[in-house]
Amino acid sequence: MRRPALQLLALLLLLPLAAKAQDWAKTRLEASPRHREYVPIKHGNRTVQTFVVYPETKQKVPVVILIHEIFGLSDWAKEMADELAAAGFIVVAPDLLSGAGPNGGNSDSFTSMDATTKAVSGLNPDTVNADLDAAADYAKKIPAGNGKIATVGFCWGGGKSFAFATHRKDLSAAFVFYGPPPTDFSSITAPVYGFYAGNDARINATLPATTTAMKSAGKKFEPVTYEGAGHGFMRAGEDPSNTVPGNKKAREEGFTRLVSLLKGLKTASIPTTSNKTLAKKSSTAKPNASCHGTMEVAAIM
Repeated sequence: MRRPALQLLALLLLLPLAAKAQDWAKTRLEASPRHREYVPIKHGNRTVQTFVVYPETKQKVPVVILIHEIFGLSDWAKEMADELAAAGFIVVAPDLLSGAGPNGGNSDSFTSMDATTKAVSGLNPDTVNADLDAAADYAKKIPAGNGKIATVGFCWGGGKSFAFATHRKDLSAAFVFYGPPPTDFSSITAPVYGFYAGNDARINATLPATTTAMKSAGKKFEPVTYEGAGHGFMRAGEDPSNTVPGNKKAREEGFTRLVSLLKGLKTASIPTTSNKTLAKKSSTAKPNASCHGTMEVAAIM
């Protein structure tokens, strides 16, 4: 009886840590004046719980499909969605862990970063694409949308944003934040914009080959590397506990670039960025299929 009691105590001690890890993101989200809602998107025998945020605007606007990190649909992912809505876009953020949690729960049912990471890492790529297809179909039908959709993915979600571009033909753009590339680029029709950290050799080792392959396939790929930043800088750069100046700088510059490119979706074409600085080439390691950051605990509320 003693061992189960100790395990329960450990779990109870862990929960406050998980909540505290992203309290700052949750606080910002709760202070937002924008309309947000949870929409159950059904396809086949699945229901994908989806966080949707609307901007305060008179015009119809593009819809962004936000693909979360390997930490699930966390408070930060939802706060990021709200920031993009504040910039003038509708954001649809599917919880790709819908039904995969304890007792059939979603991202918020996991009690540790390790458990969340394992669950996301184990997701079937075909199921992920089907979930994203359902989210994209929903996004296309939003009355306040202008019919244009784009994916924005971070970490693991950055890799899925790139991969989804090989599958979905009606994307206006795919934005990849420090995610690994797919194995084949031939079916991509949308421009792909990359955002990479200077201190992220695991992912940056893929850039030279990706750039060459995309160019050979006649595809548009514009990667920008933010020197001094680490993997996960979009989250780390706004975390009050961040101690790396490069993360904050990269976060600010990356967000400005992202919004500028997204605004191009309101017109006939997307503007071309002039900053194409690549990180130094790394010649050895192949990328891991997963994408990890430095969060101590995944606080998914």
